[in-house]
Amino acid sequence: MIRFTVLSSILMMSAGVAMADPAQIYRDACAECHGVARLGGQGPALIPESLGRMRGPNLIEVIAKGRAATQMPGFGDALSDEDLAALAEWLHTPLAQAPVWEAEDIEATRWFDPEYHAAEAPVFTADPLNITLVVETGDHHVSVLDGDTFAVLDRFETPFAVHGGPKFSPEGRYVFIMSRDGWVQKYDIWSLKQVGRVRAGLNSRNIAMSADGKWLAVANYLPMTLTLLSTEDLSVARVMPVIGADGTPSRVSAVYQVPQRDSFVLALKDVPEIWEVATDPEAEPVYEGFVHSREKGMVEALPSSQGLFARRRIEVREPLDDFFFSDDYRHLIGATRDSERGVVVNLNVGREIAELPLPGMPHLGSGISWERNGHRVMATPHLKEGVLSIIDTNDWSVIKTIATEGPGFFLRSHENSPYFWADVFFGPNKDVMHVIDKQSLEIVRTLQPEPGATVAHVEFTRDGRYALVSIWEDDGAVIVYDAATLEEVTRLPMRKPSGKYNVFNKITFSEGTSH
Repeated sequence: MIRFTVLSSILMMSAGVAMADPAQIYRDACAECHGVARLGGQGPALIPESLGRMRGPNLIEVIAKGRAATQMPGFGDALSDEDLAALAEWLHTPLAQAPVWEAEDIEATRWFDPEYHAAEAPVFTADPLNITLVVETGDHHVSVLDGDTFAVLDRFETPFAVHGGPKFSPEGRYVFIMSRDGWVQKYDIWSLKQVGRVRAGLNSRNIAMSADGKWLAVANYLPMTLTLLSTEDLSVARVMPVIGADGTPSRVSAVYQVPQRDSFVLALKDVPEIWEVATDPEAEPVYEGFVHSREKGMVEALPSSQGLFARRRIEVREPLDDFFFSDDYRHLIGATRDSERGVVVNLNVGREIAELPLPGMPHLGSGISWERNGHRVMATPHLKEGVLSIIDTNDWSVIKTIATEGPGFFLRSHENSPYFWADVFFGPNKDVMHVIDKQSLEIVRTLQPEPGATVAHVEFTRDGRYALVSIWEDDGAVIVYDAATLEEVTRLPMRKPSGKYNVFNKITFSEGTSH
């Protein structure tokens, strides 16, 4: 938060002479809350990696008008338009040196809520496996919903700018939530209490939990690392630098749990490799170095040490983003951002085995799969084209392209539902939601729950009876639909509800839920 007293003195000295130095304004007035190095503190980090969602005029508006539901006031009356623009531009400049965030830095941020006491049993009467968490980005809170009555059991504050889906412990008691600034929060659903927090990175993408529930992996853009935490006490197990075989450091685009393999799989932004990291100390030996050589067409024998967090590299032709996994986790489907194709990688043999024509930037991380006519199929939306691609995972052919009213972001279904739901997140038709028959692949209804408002992201209750849809606006709502009749049941006012996550669907890897 910029302090009025210091800011006023700076402006008085510069008034009528020259525009105030934005770096000096920051040092004297902003650093107290946002950190001397702009890496965050009481307020969020103010670096290009964290400001990506506040481009140009939006950041100027935040400085001028403040941010609702935070301690950030507005300074439009104190700063000239020129100073506002100069400060915003300066905040978007990269740091002079790449910051370091090692195990001791992470440990220094570890904090536990002194008011937390673990309950011996759930403190509510609702089904603990039918709890749904709603991430409300409008004021940085999460609402805890009873999946049967839709009563709000608790509403707790989260770190600023939650990003990526929360991850639940295998029994569904604890949930871990991550912010763009790398804060990881642990919350006890049974007790309806926050347990603690730790800052695992400076700019992070998502988290994944090991199949045994012991380890949490944090994918970092800044620094270029994978942080591995103990889920028990949020302590650091390892900070793994991510460096390609040719010595190039890489940002981690995402990390995924691969339960059948007892491993994490990493998507790397800057090098043409996929990494697999073992989460079982008794894991089979993996391979250090490339496991596939295009020149030799064979697996190289470069064994590494067996054990916990052993690493394996898989070479691909170009960096792959945004993974989808087949239901048996043998195959990984990755997208290439700058071309119009998807790539299928067989994780057992460690090489590409097929290509898919997927124009318009597929959002594979939101893909889902189901059985159709005796074949396992998958569907993916596209971020830049109004289509859904339906793919036969037996031969990796595109069997149908479904035209929609615009590019979409999320798909959802449930094993007990004959339909899957697809939003139209981008463009003029962002207020509609398509409901599609999983067998005929035809749109059976197009819903428009709130004309003019962004409608996005569906989650089902444990039994698939109800579908929850977000009105993705600051003055928004979660709308509950009967999943069979497609009629509205109720709507719950929310502050820009984005993701919704049902405990049972997530811990059981429900068929219609992205993993």
